[in-house]
Amino acid sequence: MSEPYYITTAISYPNGRPHIGHAYEAIAADTIARFQRSMGRDVRFQTGTDEHGLKMAQAARARDIKPRALADEMSSYFKEMCDTLNISYDRFIRTSDADHHAASQAIWQAMEANGDLYLDRYEGWYSVRDEAFYDEKELTEGEGGQKLSPQGTPVEWTKEESWFFRLSRYQEPLLQLYRDQPDFIRPETRRNEIVSFVSGGLSDLSVSRTSFDWGVPVPGSPGHVMYVWVDALTNYLTGIGYPDRDAALAKYWPANLHLIGKDIVRFHTVYWPAFLMSAKVPLPRQVFGHGFLLNRGEKMSKSVGNVVDPMMMAERYGVDQLRYFLLREVSFGQDGSYSHEAIVNRANAELANSFGNLAQRTLSMIFKNLDGELPTLDRTEEDAALVRSVAAACLDETPRAFEQLAFSTGIEAWMKAVFACNQYVDAQAPWALRKTDPERMKTVLGTLFSVIRDLAIAILPVIPESAGKLLDQMGVAAEARDFAAIESQIWYDELRTSGYRVAQPVPLFPRLELETADT
Repeated sequence: MSEPYYITTAISYPNGRPHIGHAYEAIAADTIARFQRSMGRDVRFQTGTDEHGLKMAQAARARDIKPRALADEMSSYFKEMCDTLNISYDRFIRTSDADHHAASQAIWQAMEANGDLYLDRYEGWYSVRDEAFYDEKELTEGEGGQKLSPQGTPVEWTKEESWFFRLSRYQEPLLQLYRDQPDFIRPETRRNEIVSFVSGGLSDLSVSRTSFDWGVPVPGSPGHVMYVWVDALTNYLTGIGYPDRDAALAKYWPANLHLIGKDIVRFHTVYWPAFLMSAKVPLPRQVFGHGFLLNRGEKMSKSVGNVVDPMMMAERYGVDQLRYFLLREVSFGQDGSYSHEAIVNRANAELANSFGNLAQRTLSMIFKNLDGELPTLDRTEEDAALVRSVAAACLDETPRAFEQLAFSTGIEAWMKAVFACNQYVDAQAPWALRKTDPERMKTVLGTLFSVIRDLAIAILPVIPESAGKLLDQMGVAAEARDFAAIESQIWYDELRTSGYRVAQPVPLFPRLELETADT
């Protein structure tokens, strides 16, 4: 039985349409999910939308519609984005789903049974945008004396009756967790920030509101709805059947990876594990806080006007070209920058000119010169050296990097193997061998065919549509496209003797054009 692997994204807050940051996280998580499936794991992959809270209520009021109507509309845009970007989720969860309300109320009752919830009155600084409370010591001052949260968002003084969670009780258990499981928070910079924060002392946490009613009702406490982070974080359990101890929950929990943005690391690595400890639920194995995408080095902002629609980018560049660029260009975990020129140059140089052209030339020569038939191979040491080089990248370097979420490193290793193949083509010159040594030409083309299959399988998690189309053209069965298949030594002869013939290939990556006036 294959080992289970459960990965989640943060659920997106749909008070506005998706931006490229949402797409970046979804693409990264999807690549991880596809990679783990290719490694033979039984993967569960969840994403979705976080629909409750004051921001949604206010946005709905501004449009004179019900919060549920706004949630239905806006959530559909996020689901459309995921489907357009080829995100292979198993569940798109919505916090307005009935089973999520049940799960949130169940974890609330479990925390209450453990003595960790109490009713009191809250007075303090609250950020509507962050859906978070902050201590005075965390605030800074903005223009006109406006107090700002650590995220730079406005805060307001709030007074209301609230349920509190005894977060202060969990300071030492959390510090023990960070000591015992140093990989619980990644990358290391995020871990250091959280250890410092928790070491400074924890205050009890307000976990309910009475000033609005768009949320999960607190069980047994009329007028209170759960503060959005209790509700939101519980989605990771909802999607696998909590609180029922059924097969899905038993199989997939604890989650292997919560993939989130660096701005919400505190909620996932302080509040969430404390809630789970209180509710007697095992903790997830790892939380990874990735960096931000910057538009030409600037953080995206509606006021600046540089927020980019991922649907428009996918249409403009191609879904796989966008996926490839974001994972190739940015060192995962750090902030990264993008621009039209950078996307076009990277996609053309590496996908169109290097990998796409390698596949197109090879399949075309087999189609034209060998009538589409795969030849028997009489390999020299030069051929064997190329096969070993590509196998080392596809079976060792690239998957090892992907396992560590070092996408750019893994793709770099893959790209070096592509370059090695192109150097081999130039050195062997099969177009010249066609006249001088036709038998040698056959072995060269057959060798290239075999290594291109390996390269296509290895990059499949990143560019699933394009690599999948290439493997279709190469006659590679859908069930023979994982990393175990790369190790197979008999697939080529089986395909050769099956009667398969290479057809006229279809180019994979049309060249993108630089434009003179781009934003």
